[in-house]
Amino acid sequence: MEDQLPPRPRGGIHVPALTVAQALVRFLAAQYTERDGVRSRLVSATWGIFGHGNVAGVGQALLEYADVMPYHQGRNEQAMVHAAVGYARQSHRLSAHAVTTSIGPGATNLVTGAALATVNHLPVLLLPGDVFATRPADPVLQQLEVPYAGDVSVNDCLRPVSKYFDRITRPEALIPAALAAARVLSDPVETGAVTLALPQDVQAEAYDWPEEFFAERIWRVRRPRPDADELDAAARAIRGASRPLVVAGGGVKHSGAEDALRAFAERARIPVATTQAGKGVLAYDHPCDVGGIGHTGTATADELAAASDLVIGVGTRYTDFTTASSTLFARPGVQFVNLNIAGFDAHKLGALPLVADAREGLTALTEALGRPAPDDSGHGERPGAEDAWAAAKAAWERRVDAAYAVPDEDARPTQAQVLGVLDTLVTGDDILINAAGSLPGDLHKLWRARSADQYHVEYGYSCMGYEIPAAIGVALAAPRRPVWALVGDGTYLMNPTEIVTAVQEGLAITVVILQNHGYASIGGLSTAVGGEGYGTAYRHRAPDGSFTGAPLPVDLAANAASLGMRVLRARTVRDLREALADARASAVPTCVYTETETPDTVSGPPPAQAWWDVPVAETATRSSAVRAREEYDRHVTARRRHL
Repeated sequence: MEDQLPPRPRGGIHVPALTVAQALVRFLAAQYTERDGVRSRLVSATWGIFGHGNVAGVGQALLEYADVMPYHQGRNEQAMVHAAVGYARQSHRLSAHAVTTSIGPGATNLVTGAALATVNHLPVLLLPGDVFATRPADPVLQQLEVPYAGDVSVNDCLRPVSKYFDRITRPEALIPAALAAARVLSDPVETGAVTLALPQDVQAEAYDWPEEFFAERIWRVRRPRPDADELDAAARAIRGASRPLVVAGGGVKHSGAEDALRAFAERARIPVATTQAGKGVLAYDHPCDVGGIGHTGTATADELAAASDLVIGVGTRYTDFTTASSTLFARPGVQFVNLNIAGFDAHKLGALPLVADAREGLTALTEALGRPAPDDSGHGERPGAEDAWAAAKAAWERRVDAAYAVPDEDARPTQAQVLGVLDTLVTGDDILINAAGSLPGDLHKLWRARSADQYHVEYGYSCMGYEIPAAIGVALAAPRRPVWALVGDGTYLMNPTEIVTAVQEGLAITVVILQNHGYASIGGLSTAVGGEGYGTAYRHRAPDGSFTGAPLPVDLAANAASLGMRVLRARTVRDLREALADARASAVPTCVYTETETPDTVSGPPPAQAWWDVPVAETATRSSAVRAREEYDRHVTARRRHL
């Protein structure tokens, strides 16, 4: 018997038959978000690497609908997700990209990127190919056989890192699945990676679709307002506090609540410290900004946190870097008010929750504090508080100046001096991207953010290899703005392939490679915890078998050039100034390569101002580990639970 199309559903108007993949692309092209009257494409483009598991399905559909669904060619599946995440973050989560892959290794390469997206609450639609739903041959190429479960494939690895997952085993199942995917992508609470696994036979299967499925649909991004009772409780707590502190996270940026935060801080006269995701919500020179908080934060913010009797979290998840592994907020009886759109985060640390959109919640708090209190109480007494934090901030800025200072223009730069030179060149238009290594710590402590979206450090998943593809996504979302990807040699080697994509797309991103011959950040941590830097340097083996020989003869600048980038080598600080200025003005993708000096010989960034809990071996024979454990035991006594 010849194969037949599935029976036409009864009732309604139907369009001519389309494949599942064609229907999905056409559906996505008609989906929009809307917030504050501004409409955006929900999925504005699709990234893809084609293989036998998607080339005849989604690949053919993208060709069929190229006029309504732009396509970007990637080189690595994980990197494509990073590019999509960079785009979504720069687009304030109002627009996203899709990523299509073949089955097998192409699909499993998505997992790290999916985890990063979900951890950071950033939308990306994943469309991995899957094995045949009809199982005409079993196994097929790149299929993982699971003897105890015939319905499992490697795509199930994506379940725990996806906010929504479905496998489309019949054409008609696409309709509810696609609608659910769009709902989650556009939901400010639930958003993250969304996976629709597409069996390769189902992708190519034709079906008669209801016309309504392809109608233009608007997903309104809500701004929930705070509950009156929660608002009243939060306002009372703020009025009664003598040493309040705001901890601003990425939720402020996602909400576009920077102006509302500024108005609140100025009205309530409260200092604002920022997480890695929140840095930049106030300009560095705003009187209320006291810099980064936590393990990588400033002395100003961390000292205020230790003395605070009320911590007002706005759009933060309170990671261990923010709380210094639950040692930072040390004042007895300290209370928390958490303004967050997600109830899960609003209730952390035993807080008074204020479940609302950040902009709406801050606006309501500002209005509430402007009204007379029912019990005629004013703000808690804060004599000299503003003068004290202003003086502490000025002292910290002098430490930044010292780290940036260049006593010898003809010397090799330190990492901090690289940031200092860059600081002299940028304006509020520039966007800096980083994720891993020692740079996030230096940036959080030292960088002077000039605009709300300038500081783009992915520190939720802190994924090596994020920076270069994310820079591409940011450049697509913010054309004509200077975009910098700052990477160490370890991060560069993880994921340089999308340089080819930047060249192909003509995106004038700048990649700054800091060569320090190894995993410098983890090397420092290894030394601190008794690991003696073991296995962290990029060096030849010595006669004793250790990696303590000469540095490896790796030329990353030549590698970047081989991938199509224009490359500028900077051997001295003077060279670096010229190269960075040249790169910023360049109309083509450009790499600035410099070998950095260790800060042992010149002034480096200030050390960590707060602790981070990395457990140390409880028993060891090497003296370095024994000493490290003694130090660990001293710090761990300061840990506390906020209940």
